[in-house]
Amino acid sequence: MKTTRLLSLLALAAMFGFSSCQKEEADVTANEISPLAMAKISEMGFNTDNVQRTEGGYIVEGDIFFSEGDLQSSPETTALRVGEEEQYRTNNLVSVGTSRTINVAITTSLPSSYVTALDEAIRRFNAESLRLKFRRVSSGYNILISKAPSGSSYLASAGFPSGGNPYNSVKVNSDYLGTNPGTNYLATILAHEIGHTIGFRHTDYMNRAYSCGGSYYNEGASTVGAVHIPGTPTGADPNSWMLACIGSGVNRYFNSNDRTALRYLYQ
Repeated sequence: MKTTRLLSLLALAAMFGFSSCQKEEADVTANEISPLAMAKISEMGFNTDNVQRTEGGYIVEGDIFFSEGDLQSSPETTALRVGEEEQYRTNNLVSVGTSRTINVAITTSLPSSYVTALDEAIRRFNAESLRLKFRRVSSGYNILISKAPSGSSYLASAGFPSGGNPYNSVKVNSDYLGTNPGTNYLATILAHEIGHTIGFRHTDYMNRAYSCGGSYYNEGASTVGAVHIPGTPTGADPNSWMLACIGSGVNRYFNSNDRTALRYLYQ
């Protein structure tokens, strides 16, 4: 990518004023994460660097939410294919059957430009002719797009499916993104988080340095589920919508491998 500064969909760089070292000592103590919680996160196969405590749980890898209950659950063990950059899914997917429509709502606390971006994200999924459809609603939602708490140090966050249903919440840091961050850029962020809610992990799960920069990090085998999706590459996959990091203002539509992954799971 032709950008020298990458903004993680998982975490914001300290240059933008979100460095945890700037917090008061009392805040650090209040937000301290126990060794047991860190051990659970590691056991589940997730990177324990920069884990953040947030309301009701933890933000892991910058944009993935786990509640306290999630850390106590017994994960299903699934054989993995360990590679470099591939399409990955969790053990948990959304139950679809012949077809299923997921209702997505957005809170009125977010600017109108966010509604436009959500409509674009929904359009991108529905254009793939999957059995899984999305629809924006004002009530009766399966997924709610809402504002992240003030002071959050991530662009957006979401969780993984459970019980055959999508994760029900995507939180967006509108304080940082502003009132009009650009439709395609914000649609890319929202589509990425919706991807997590239906069971996708990051394309560069095995080497986040590919999209985020920095040193190589291989998380190794996981019991939470990082299952390679057949037909997707074992080498570098530029511009995937599920790469961990994105340059500011960048638009990532589904590339050919993303479409293969979506269709394998939901067509």
